[in-house]
Amino acid sequence: MTPAESAIHDFVREHAEAETRFLAEIVKIPSDNPPGDCARSAEVVAKLLEGLGFEVERHKVPDELVKANGMISATNLIVRRSFEQGGRTIALNAHGDVVPPGSGWTRDPYGAEIVDGWMVGRGAAVSKSDIATYAFAMLALEKCGAALNGAVELHVTYDEEAGGEIGPRYLLEKGLSHPDLAIGAGFSYAIVNAHNGCLHLEVEVLGRSAHAARPSTGVDALEAANAILSALYGWRGGLEARTSAIPGVGSPQMTVGLIAGGINTNVVPDRVTFRLDRRIVPEENPAEVEQELGAVIARAAALHSAAKVEVRRILLAEALKPTPAGAKLTEILCRRASRVMGEKVVASGVPLYTDARHYAKAGVPIVLYGAGPRTIEEANAHRADERLLLSDLYKATEVIALTLAELLGG
Repeated sequence: MTPAESAIHDFVREHAEAETRFLAEIVKIPSDNPPGDCARSAEVVAKLLEGLGFEVERHKVPDELVKANGMISATNLIVRRSFEQGGRTIALNAHGDVVPPGSGWTRDPYGAEIVDGWMVGRGAAVSKSDIATYAFAMLALEKCGAALNGAVELHVTYDEEAGGEIGPRYLLEKGLSHPDLAIGAGFSYAIVNAHNGCLHLEVEVLGRSAHAARPSTGVDALEAANAILSALYGWRGGLEARTSAIPGVGSPQMTVGLIAGGINTNVVPDRVTFRLDRRIVPEENPAEVEQELGAVIARAAALHSAAKVEVRRILLAEALKPTPAGAKLTEILCRRASRVMGEKVVASGVPLYTDARHYAKAGVPIVLYGAGPRTIEEANAHRADERLLLSDLYKATEVIALTLAELLGG
């Protein structure tokens, strides 16, 4: 090891307990999205970061914009650390909002309890852990003694579960940050340089209510919706043949995740709505994907022409693709992670979609790397008993600090 590498390693090891306490305090503050009332969590994180010696910028998102994005409150945080002039600015992005806990937990979702070396709690792995990873990596970088050029920024945002429009996209479009490179939250045993896009559509089927004793006098919205759903489920089987050439991405997927409708048991339903999630692999054209789905829905709807069908786009998240500009960042992360983790860590894609797309769309090369086990399933991400192996937290912190030091010329 070089003196700087040794200093980073020693700093992370010596501050492991402090990093654990830092993460625990974040996990203990609910930031479920929905409903998306996240201002309190942001303030707790800001004060914790200030307790570490950082100056924290609080960028409150205007209430009307928050509401338009289906949330209640959101404040984005930026921490900036500058070194000598002339180097690149590297952004580190982690989100503080989480999905609601749901049922099936055997531990308190907000308890941050440590069990056999794992911290259990909502957001412990996705992605409150990387608020800690990046903050302590920045501290280790400052203490390493290397000559550094450029700057590092920590972006803590609060709308990843709602699409990232008022988080990373807001910071970039408002000119609050102008990074040259970015690293986003991820897991410790793979560097992610590609991920799926996603299309969310809401389908509304309108009929006409009638007494259940005389259903023929109405127009059954559920019957028409059932025809559309059956067509969609029949169509999705063909998606398996469209597998992406990027390892880890897999094939496109389609899921109907929400459905609502009806008035009462004895009334012909006059309205049914459902929302579907269509994962888009990097090789697909999003406009063509939406057009194809619309055609499937229209053909099925035509079989029940008395019902009116409307399709609305709720979300379109573009896929993340490997880029030549991000290749050097990927190479450094792979090399550093392989040494620290003690096994070969390679770049791959994932079937998720993330806030990374907003940086990529703004022309900022970005890859994903952070604290977490080998798989989403092992982390119980978005499931009961979400957990993080704390040794992975410390190792990922060291990897990020070493990568930053190399990128900034140390």
